[in-house]
Amino acid sequence: MTHLDYPRGYARARLPNGNRQSPAHASRSAVPGWLDPEDRPVFVTAHPPYFARIYVPPAGKGLAGHYEIGLTHQSRRDLLTDLEARIGRGRGFAVATLNLDHVVKLRHSARFREAYDAHSHIVADGNPIVWLARMAGQDVKLTPGSELVLPVAEMAARTGVSLGLFGGTPESLAQARTAIETHAPDARVANCLAPPVGFDPDGTDAEVFISTMQESDAAIWLLALGAPKQEILASRAFARMPDRGFLSVGAGLDFIAGCQRRAPGVVRSLALEWAWRMAGDPARLAPRYGKCIAILPKLAEAALLQRSELQGR
Repeated sequence: MTHLDYPRGYARARLPNGNRQSPAHASRSAVPGWLDPEDRPVFVTAHPPYFARIYVPPAGKGLAGHYEIGLTHQSRRDLLTDLEARIGRGRGFAVATLNLDHVVKLRHSARFREAYDAHSHIVADGNPIVWLARMAGQDVKLTPGSELVLPVAEMAARTGVSLGLFGGTPESLAQARTAIETHAPDARVANCLAPPVGFDPDGTDAEVFISTMQESDAAIWLLALGAPKQEILASRAFARMPDRGFLSVGAGLDFIAGCQRRAPGVVRSLALEWAWRMAGDPARLAPRYGKCIAILPKLAEAALLQRSELQGR
């Protein structure tokens, strides 16, 4: 069996007849090393391989044709260790952090699924994802993307590579840059790119920005656009620059810049950060979280189905 030389996330469709294929890259299952003889993804990391799967039900009724999202690392520590090892070897990565809002969008957007399928690393960002994985019999730790900004800055400083920041406004990026360089004095932010309002990650502006990234000294880019824009941009940039790192961090740059206030620790410990955020912006976030809550029963059903399948092996 031939192994891939880096961990791959995957989003594959389970067809009604029980076969699986990638929704966007059906031919990938034929690539040597993509699947082992028992039809399981193979991940080669700095640690022994670990992965879990989240079943994503289709937009219609029932569970036939659901998607599987592979979580490539159990914890933040495992993820960061792997990323640092890759950067040290001159290899890149694209990190997506799966949360319930992503699941809702993945059910309806083939383009978003295609972008997820192109990511090398996927971790659990959001307590519901952790709970669903555990309900399915898989031990996964919470790894919020917004909490990866400063640890990745420290990693960049240790490995001697530069960072690039993408998203927000010139003012917020300048504040984020100051926060990063204050927290990790040896870290260097080589570029700060603020896209225009209405930025399309599949548009001509994106092509210009990707070319700018390619010309930059930055080896790791922190993308703060929100989903699905940041994941689509990451997938495109990673395809062009497989030796660079791309990490989608959502509001992470705004948090360290002080442009957005993070929920207090006690609120986060109670898994109520979503309520805190919704209270601050109900018009925008109430519909989003309403869709997330509405899909939970179906996700729980899918997780129990997955658990029964795992126990039956």
